[in-house]
Amino acid sequence: MPVPRTVIVTGGTAGVGRAVVEMLARRGDRIGIIARGREGLAATRAAVERLGGTALELPCDVADASQVEAAADKMVEAHGPIDVWVNAAMVTVFSKVRDLTPEELRRVTEVTYLGNVYGIMAAYRRMREQADGTIVQIGSSLAYRGIPLQAAYCGAKHAIKGFLDSLHSELIHENSRIKLTTVHIPAVNTPQFDWARTHTGLQPRPVAPVFQPEAIARHVMEAIDNPAREYWVGGSTPMVIAGSFVAPGLMDMYLARTTVTGQERPEWTDPDRRDNLFEPVEGKGLHRAHGSFDREAKSSTLGIAAESFRAVAAGAILAVAGGLALGGTLLDRGGDGSERRRRQRDMARLGPGPRRGA
Repeated sequence: MPVPRTVIVTGGTAGVGRAVVEMLARRGDRIGIIARGREGLAATRAAVERLGGTALELPCDVADASQVEAAADKMVEAHGPIDVWVNAAMVTVFSKVRDLTPEELRRVTEVTYLGNVYGIMAAYRRMREQADGTIVQIGSSLAYRGIPLQAAYCGAKHAIKGFLDSLHSELIHENSRIKLTTVHIPAVNTPQFDWARTHTGLQPRPVAPVFQPEAIARHVMEAIDNPAREYWVGGSTPMVIAGSFVAPGLMDMYLARTTVTGQERPEWTDPDRRDNLFEPVEGKGLHRAHGSFDREAKSSTLGIAAESFRAVAAGAILAVAGGLALGGTLLDRGGDGSERRRRQRDMARLGPGPRRGA
């Protein structure tokens, strides 16, 4: 049996963060769960204890650096030095750039960029004192490639990558024993699509292919146990990353054709839909690992350490193959219009959208 570790997970009450917490619990680790919602924290702590772990609820808005520092201090006071820090907290807005407000853009940046940076810095300060520790950042293929309707989120993910690049070099310069790893992930079946803010008028969805949170969490556990600079999870992740380097213009065209409709369900958004941008969404059963896409989500996926020669070679091959495939797809779709007609049929079945307060 592995020796129990002291681990903090931000965004630990739902989605990938929740799945990671539950896997840590099965190993008997001492887990500090950071999230805003009291109900989600209590439910997650109960799940951890049922699975054999120890949980400490750490109510915290990661956009507030002082709250993050206080949460870290509370964990150290309760369980001693932090061995592992996993950053999974995020918020997003599904919106075209023209419809984003400055307040929304600021909030996504404060949580999804600064909130993760505050976690990295809180972990780094304490691990530097103890001369050891592992920091795991949940990244995304969108840290390398922005997509329509997610400009605020993609910008934040790009920014985290830049921050981590700088820290990697500093750790090497200091001959530090602290391990720093990022797990870049594909689309995941999480509850965020049920409670993220949206301006599209239609219910948001992940871009296919979609994976279950546990499929991702297994690779996060691998990153904890065997830290590499980056892990690329899912076949689509290295393809997107490599394609962005090799053929960015072609990627622009492909994403313009497929990824707006690929993030929308043919269901009108409830005018009174609650979102978690500024306040947590509370309610029994809402905070869970899985979202609404169990029927299509895949339960396993491959992951590769991105700095290995084989990963680089695979990325180059995928880029060439992907560029040819995407080019062929664009030509096919431009020629027969089947995707456009399918979309028109879906929208026709919907009828007129609801009005707020109706």
